[in-house]
Amino acid sequence: MPDAPLDPQQAMERLGRLAEEGERAVLEARTPAELEELRIHYLGRKAELTQILRSIPSLPEEWRARLGKSGNEARRALEALLEERSHSLAAGELEGRLRGEAIDVTLPGEPLGAGHLHLLTTTRRELEDIFVGLGYRVVEGPEVELDYYNFTALNHPPGHPARMLQDTFYFSDDVLLRTHTSPMQVRSMELQQPPIFIVVPGKVYRRDSDATHTPMFHQLEGLAVDEDITLADLQGTLHQVAREFFGGDRRVRLRPHYFPFTEPSVEFDVSCFSCGGSGRLRDGSRDPLCKGTGWIEGGGAGMVDPNVFGFVQKHGYDPEYVQGFAFGLGIDRMAMLKHGVPDLRLLFENDLRLLEQF
Repeated sequence: MPDAPLDPQQAMERLGRLAEEGERAVLEARTPAELEELRIHYLGRKAELTQILRSIPSLPEEWRARLGKSGNEARRALEALLEERSHSLAAGELEGRLRGEAIDVTLPGEPLGAGHLHLLTTTRRELEDIFVGLGYRVVEGPEVELDYYNFTALNHPPGHPARMLQDTFYFSDDVLLRTHTSPMQVRSMELQQPPIFIVVPGKVYRRDSDATHTPMFHQLEGLAVDEDITLADLQGTLHQVAREFFGGDRRVRLRPHYFPFTEPSVEFDVSCFSCGGSGRLRDGSRDPLCKGTGWIEGGGAGMVDPNVFGFVQKHGYDPEYVQGFAFGLGIDRMAMLKHGVPDLRLLFENDLRLLEQF
């Protein structure tokens, strides 16, 4: 406003024009930012309408009320119109955003990657299928086991190292986490007279942890009992399993060993499928898988000790008439060897980079 005295008549006319201009400008605004600029322009501290209202006290008394009333009405009208237009723009902006973000529920969703069985599960099932094809029956047993079935009935005398606390997880003196699936040998013979041909896959627990041992791992126990079963039958069975699981022209050798529940006891080795049993790779270097020996350790086995039959003799297992063999395979170790997994712990860490390879 000019510094000259305010002309009341001109001020009244100017208020009318400001009200019309402001209304038109507010209605034409398209964004909240434009509305804010208009609010400052028409209602701010330096706005023309504000300057007119501040000059009212200097007017003749007969003009003060008329000009004050008209000015305040114009200001309130613009304020109301600005607020209404602000709500309208916000609603329109929200509607546009919702329209842009709308989801057509009739459209097909993005396909999710299909899961698959864990390597240990596929290995276990592959071994089960092999033994079922050989006439064995798959049975399962409790992971929380009694000392009687885990040790006593398997010919582990009192004081045997396997019974010690540093090797076995105990709940009490008589209850423990099974250290092998072998307890199902006795449990199954209690329920079935010979002949019996079973394999027992499942989790077992021992106090051990390193690159080739974990506190929980998977084992597959096998038991065959009938008349006239010999160590040659055991070797033939293991040979067939090795060829079907590892493929190729695999060979099996037996080495003398000791286990409390078998006599004689053996450890069996499988000819290395990486180097063909030579111990050397094609470039002449030492095969790291078999450590240059040409053989891979497969597990423990042997003929069932007559003392074990003594615990189930009343169920038809008289050691004078029946013989049998038992063997134990490490499912985790079999998976490691077949697929080249360097550290047993990788199978339990749920790392998708490893799991997606299988």
